Amino acid sequence: MCWPDGSGGERRALWRSESGAPPPKQVLVADDRMNADTAFRLACEGTSLLWRGDYHNARQLLGAMARRVDRRPPKPGASPERSFHLYRQAQSRRARILGMLLVPVEAGHVIPLRRAPDVRLACEQAYGHCDRPYVVSLRELQGVLGAGEWRKKGVHVPALGESITPHYGVFSPVRGEYVDLVAEAPLPSQGTAFDIGTGTGVLASVLARRGVRRVVATDLDARALACARENIDRLGLASTVDVRQADLFPDGRASLVVCNPPWLPGRARTPLEHAVYDPGSRMLRGFLDGLPAHLEPGGEGWLIISDLAERLGLRSRTELTDLFARAGLTVAGRLDARPLHPRAHDPADPLHSARKAEVTSLWRLAASPGTAG
Repeated sequence: MCWPDGSGGERRALWRSESGAPPPKQVLVADDRMNADTAFRLACEGTSLLWRGDYHNARQLLGAMARRVDRRPPKPGASPERSFHLYRQAQSRRARILGMLLVPVEAGHVIPLRRAPDVRLACEQAYGHCDRPYVVSLRELQGVLGAGEWRKKGVHVPALGESITPHYGVFSPVRGEYVDLVAEAPLPSQGTAFDIGTGTGVLASVLARRGVRRVVATDLDARALACARENIDRLGLASTVDVRQADLFPDGRASLVVCNPPWLPGRARTPLEHAVYDPGSRMLRGFLDGLPAHLEPGGEGWLIISDLAERLGLRSRTELTDLFARAGLTVAGRLDARPLHPRAHDPADPLHSARKAEVTSLWRLAASPGTAG
């Protein structure tokens, strides 16, 4: 991307955006003299602000811009589905406006601003080595720094009695109810298990700690694979859990195949949203359709999924059970859990009624006779 250097020329640097946003077309250099009303107006009009002032003042400005965005909360729709789409539109608008405040970063991940923090470790962990200057939105940079803090302290998982360390761009197991379901469901065998879409490796670790003798954990995302391997090694489970890159299933069969796919059909706009939104229910369908061919006789597939999509009108229960039937699967049992996360108890959340009633289920699925490949 390029911007005016103040002397009639232009400066250039790499543009970095995890959401895949294009480089800004209109860039204005801003500093401590910029007030929040002006910054908000320019951002709404499509002008990006490249900050050259005090770093902490930039953070305060971003907070002031956020408060102005939030003065227009999404209105409830005529149906839960319409409310959800209005909510996503509002979230997209919020991200676009706040993403207009940019900061320069020099080679080696050094921010050349007054009172700027040392971001080198967090940026190296998120982006890798970089020997060229770049520009990034302050909002994204704050996400990188937040992920760095999570990586330092980890997320305590009661089912393990230890912490899991999430990496930037890998969904953190903060919703413990789905982990508890995997820790409590009766194991069909302690032989071999597959964990499809392992992410941080938390479910593979829980299965190994429950006595499963061999776990193959798969994922396509490079960050997730690195994260899972680091957690498996740190927990001392490397001799039991094999982390592999694969699109859904590894080769072979298992007595247990576990999958916690994204719970909502829809398009993901950021790397973290890939853990929440499943375009066309691709992962859900792929798991169910391929499950019979990867189950040992008497084996089970555990699908962990919330009914939030049903409560928002994005998918019906009948659609889900029809997917089971078309794949040649029968339901051997189901365990349910109520939500524990704070948004389920926040009346100000636009989707509060759906979140409050949400149920997360572990569906125990078996191949119908004559179905297994």
